[in-house]
Amino acid sequence: MKELRKELREIRRSIDQPSRKKKGKQLLYQCKKNAIFRNAKHVAIFIPNDGEIETIDTINFLVHQGYFVYLPILVGEKLKFAKMGNLFKKNRFGIEEPIFKPLIGAHKMDIILMPLVGFDKHKNRLGMGGGFYDKTLSFHRKSKGFRVPKLYGLAFDAQEVNRLQSKPWDVPVDGIVTPTRFI
Repeated sequence: MKELRKELREIRRSIDQPSRKKKGKQLLYQCKKNAIFRNAKHVAIFIPNDGEIETIDTINFLVHQGYFVYLPILVGEKLKFAKMGNLFKKNRFGIEEPIFKPLIGAHKMDIILMPLVGFDKHKNRLGMGGGFYDKTLSFHRKSKGFRVPKLYGLAFDAQEVNRLQSKPWDVPVDGIVTPTRFI
């Protein structure tokens, strides 16, 4: 798994800036086409790091449409969310986080758009390996029927693999969005 993670991170980092911008616009188009923001008001998203797919067009769309937009903040081994502002600081992994209080739990979000390293057609998600989203969203596995928040992984098409082995602690996502499709 470690080798696969390394290989997929290299693939996503190798995508040039003009392609990132274009694919970020296509990603927003797929989100709108598949109506993933319908019935939502509080949406958590991320600022790309380590070659993750571009989210600025999606963030701008959400802000201009009146959604409350949140970014993840690392608190111990879990994530909390803070409203997006203009001031940021780097966490212990060098990832930009908003400087904004109060911190809000994942259970208050309608949608969480999360980064990933790899995915398969069965909506299995491979993260960076720290398990922060899985630990944060562990309550989600116990939900039956209609679950909130809805969870979507955002990725480049090149991050797809044939099959990922899911672990008991993996929290399944409701969908994967790429620039060309919605799974």
